[in-house]
Amino acid sequence: MLALIITGIIVLITVITVQIGKVSELGAQLRGVAEVERRSNERTAIWMVIFMVVFLVFCIVSAWYYKNYMLGYGPHDSASAHGGKLDHMFNVTLLFTGIVFVVTQIFLFWYPYKYRDRKGVVSKFFTHNNRLEAIWTFLPSIVMVYLVVEGLIVWLEVMPDVDENEDYIEIEATGSQFLWEIRYPGPDDKLGTKNFKLIDPATNPLGQDWTDEKNIDDFHAIDIVLPVDKKVRVRITAKDVLHNFYLPHFRVKMDAIPGLPTYFIFTPTRTTEDYRQGLKEYAEYHVPFFEDEPDGPQKWEMFDYELACAELCGKGHYSMRRLVKIVSEEEYEDWLGQQNSFYLTNSDPFKGRLLPIEAKRRATELLSEVQSALKAEDYENTIRLTNVFFETGSALLKDDSKYELDNIVEILGMFANMNIQISGHTDNTGDALTNQILSEERAKNVVKYLADNGISSARLTGIGMGPNRPADTNDTAEGRQNNRRIEMRILSNS
Repeated sequence: MLALIITGIIVLITVITVQIGKVSELGAQLRGVAEVERRSNERTAIWMVIFMVVFLVFCIVSAWYYKNYMLGYGPHDSASAHGGKLDHMFNVTLLFTGIVFVVTQIFLFWYPYKYRDRKGVVSKFFTHNNRLEAIWTFLPSIVMVYLVVEGLIVWLEVMPDVDENEDYIEIEATGSQFLWEIRYPGPDDKLGTKNFKLIDPATNPLGQDWTDEKNIDDFHAIDIVLPVDKKVRVRITAKDVLHNFYLPHFRVKMDAIPGLPTYFIFTPTRTTEDYRQGLKEYAEYHVPFFEDEPDGPQKWEMFDYELACAELCGKGHYSMRRLVKIVSEEEYEDWLGQQNSFYLTNSDPFKGRLLPIEAKRRATELLSEVQSALKAEDYENTIRLTNVFFETGSALLKDDSKYELDNIVEILGMFANMNIQISGHTDNTGDALTNQILSEERAKNVVKYLADNGISSARLTGIGMGPNRPADTNDTAEGRQNNRRIEMRILSNS
């Protein structure tokens, strides 16, 4: 029924339109074709002038109305060190192009009115005007030269790469349909190499090459967190199609191209909280963030910087949004301390091997444990030497044990009057006497290594405890592993 009604309405409109056309045609015949055309031209010319005024007023008023909310003015001044230069270039370009836009629109609509069909008026025609051509060529040339030179200066200031001696943070953003994968370097401050052939969506989404030790401490982050006033270099790449790394508040925009890494360098100058306080001064941000919660948080309170994709990379393009948090140096360091390496143990080519970065971290932990033991009453605290390894069923030290033992040598050098006892322990598997002898031999080999590296044997004592002092249950494989250990006890520190 509804379709029938709609069809009837369309037919009726068509009939009315045809009849109006016939009436107009008859009217034209009665009045004369020339007169009808003259009146039509008159009306069209007047309406074009009216349209010009309304159109230009709308453009100017709407731009002014939205300048603080959408156009990067007012509270949305650049939040990066380089952004002001880019904003200046856009403002200068807007000034010149705005003047040309207004002038050409006036000419475009005024001329049809001025040269409309009027009885007895004939337009003057001339074929060429050198002065007009010179002016129209010279003025745009001067403007273009200025814009190009000024743009080149800004480009050279904004786009140079960092110097290797500079203090900066480097992160990586990899675009794919439909997300950004953010990677940070770990304590070594170096991003590891990647190989697209190694990509596994489940276990290795970026194709990190685990044979490159720089990858071991790299970590992935959901959001981008950066310290204020610190230079940042962003490696930008893509896994599938063309994407675009876009940080609008920092005036950062760079294509992410599969197989062709790009980069951008910027320095954040305003923390997220500072930016919110700036928005707080504008009335348009004193409205509820959620329309259905009038008493809820306001827009300025919920503001966050964001990373977007500015390329139409597919129908899920909208979901590539990521939060960007600019914080103080202290907050950034705290956040870093909470991040864990993405390194996957089931892909570990170094399994059973101590890496230099792990040894460095352990050196700090060991010194802290020794300092705590020195403060304990009667030096009762013992310290487990977690990175002392032996061949299975043997007292032969593995090469990786040198890191822990070299740390002990260094600590004993720092505390020249410290005397220690090294004790060996085993689980209860096998013969008790064999375990006792094995623990003694292992303790002696540790003492020998320390003595061979410059520590006086008078400061060292080695004993074997066998299975007699278990630290864990011997009923599980994990418990037995914990019982097979080397411990150090501080005997004196006069």
